Amino acid sequence: RELLPPWLVIVAGLTGIVLLCVSTKDVPVTALRTKYGIVLDAGPSQTILFIYQWTTTKANKTGVIRECSSCPVQGLGISNSSDSPQKVGKILEQCLSRAQEEIPAEQHSETPLYLGATASMRQLNLTHPTLTEGLLAALTVALKSSPFDFQGAQILSSPHEEAFNWVAVNYVLENFFKYDWRGQLVPSRKGMAGVLSVGRTSAQLTSKMEGGNQAPKEGVRLELYGQTHNVYTHHCPCHGTDQLRSRLLSMLIQ
Repeated sequence: RELLPPWLVIVAGLTGIVLLCVSTKDVPVTALRTKYGIVLDAGPSQTILFIYQWTTTKANKTGVIRECSSCPVQGLGISNSSDSPQKVGKILEQCLSRAQEEIPAEQHSETPLYLGATASMRQLNLTHPTLTEGLLAALTVALKSSPFDFQGAQILSSPHEEAFNWVAVNYVLENFFKYDWRGQLVPSRKGMAGVLSVGRTSAQLTSKMEGGNQAPKEGVRLELYGQTHNVYTHHCPCHGTDQLRSRLLSMLIQ
């Protein structure tokens, strides 16, 4: 068995001595700060409060979020309170109190709070715009009185509602970005999925329009994770669950 050359042993020993003598200093690692956001989804049959969180890390200038928890608001949708808008604030109290418990108190004032109303409020606005205006005003008063940073209560248009559904589905499927084997965010090579949503009276098919820099008519232009997406929704009236149930019953009777 051959021995190591003497000069190699001397060099290794001197290197070890130098490393032991040189003073070291720990490099502080900046902790990622967690932020929170609250969304009230005011649907036709129920309102649900969602709490989201994210860190200061972004993927191509867009935050990477995750849902912390949700709180269903007791009772039916807020459109059913149009005859007594003063009660709207009362039914939101339980879920807003829960949000105050889950989000650190020092971050309440910087936590954005949004409310988006959908189909039932759009319908109410068409038939009784004055009642709708009063209901939104009552919601604004109630949410402004919370300790959070209220950003507004609005009725979402159908294209925007479906565009948000499209974003949610493709986000969950990791079509915008993904994590590589090192745990780092990298662009996804997958294409975008289309979304078919079926309501009571109609169905909507939402997909990305390829090519062109302008969003199509009644479409929505989105800037997400360093990419531009022109999203378009095709409406299919009379293809909702009510019509499906009627056709099914008719077939069963026959």
